[in-house]
Amino acid sequence: MGLFSNIQGAASAVTRGKRPSIDQPGGPGSGPADGPPPPGEDEETSVLDQEQGNIILAMISQLRPGMDLQKVSFPTFVLEPRSMLERITDFMSHPELVFGAENIPEPEERFVQVLSYYLSGWHIKPKGVKKPYNPVLGEIFRCRYEYPDGTKGFYIAEQVSHHPPISAYFYISPHNKVRIAGELRPKSRFLGNSVATMMEGENRVLLMGRPDDGEYVLGLPNMFARGILFGTMILELGDTTNCKNEATGMSCAVEFKTKGWMGGQYNLMAGKIKKNGTTEIGSIDGRWSHQLDYKDLRNGKQRVLFNASQQTKSMVQKKVAPENEQEPNESRRLWSKLTAAIANKDMEAAQAAKSEVEESQRALAREREAKGIVHKQRFFELRNGLWQAKIEMLEDPDEMVAAVEKWMWAPPPKD
Repeated sequence: MGLFSNIQGAASAVTRGKRPSIDQPGGPGSGPADGPPPPGEDEETSVLDQEQGNIILAMISQLRPGMDLQKVSFPTFVLEPRSMLERITDFMSHPELVFGAENIPEPEERFVQVLSYYLSGWHIKPKGVKKPYNPVLGEIFRCRYEYPDGTKGFYIAEQVSHHPPISAYFYISPHNKVRIAGELRPKSRFLGNSVATMMEGENRVLLMGRPDDGEYVLGLPNMFARGILFGTMILELGDTTNCKNEATGMSCAVEFKTKGWMGGQYNLMAGKIKKNGTTEIGSIDGRWSHQLDYKDLRNGKQRVLFNASQQTKSMVQKKVAPENEQEPNESRRLWSKLTAAIANKDMEAAQAAKSEVEESQRALAREREAKGIVHKQRFFELRNGLWQAKIEMLEDPDEMVAAVEKWMWAPPPKD
């Protein structure tokens, strides 16, 4: 009871209009980011006001350290106004980093280029701690990209499972010969003053112009929402994730570092690139939110691998159909009332809108169960243990573009 008593005391202090002292014990998860941010880090953090603190206290009554958060209803002020299915598009924001990688003759350099793409999506995040909407079963998000050279990219994501939650996604740019697929299987735990989300799943990149390389398999770091009861609220990435390409023998253990107690910076990461598991050929280090550098250990040369401020200037925005042209289960239309309420800072309306969607989904689940109907995924199917897109790959880029457009925007199947 000691840990939970401390949590309740901290939450009570919040409801009285103040944040407790960072010296107050917080138990597991009170963590490195509970103190005030160093100068220049304010854009990473946020602090609760009194009304938000009252809601947090109500939420705490549902929690016990270590419990699974899948069935816990989070207050709407911690929500990022978009679905997780749309948030995944952050990783399609800088595909130019991997466009043309199939033309690089050295497998080591091709691997570095794929890593630069993988590390480029993390810097796009809201201030402080914000959680995207949990997608409902059958929810979809789809969009297209139009690049400056006239080529196109396409993205589709679907919530293929609700228990456990699984989001499957697929991206392709036929003329740029890049295909990206994967799935997210998040599992969240309450740790006291933090919430940890274990990001199970993987990102699989295929350079279609180098089929012999096979897929580049990229793991995902875990996420930690720190300071949810006292201290400074911030979202950190932590732990080590593995990236590899079996065909070329290339691998990299990428360490996402959380901020230490005694100082340091947020968002640090480092990794050693190896050939055949033993020979170190390069290293990556820096801040994934700002700049990452690559050093070739074979010749000592160093270069910028990714610079967030520079790359953001050339970022191509996704094109999404207007809500009135979307299907009822498309993310932006499905959650439109909640998104509008969040924009208006109307938490009561936001909670009502969120509950409306969730209750509608529960009703549909009861109806399926009563009729003995099994939910069928629309765009993805489970093959060899992986969720893969239900579309045939064509060699001709023009034909592939036409096939993707027809597949993604076909009318929904009739019941």
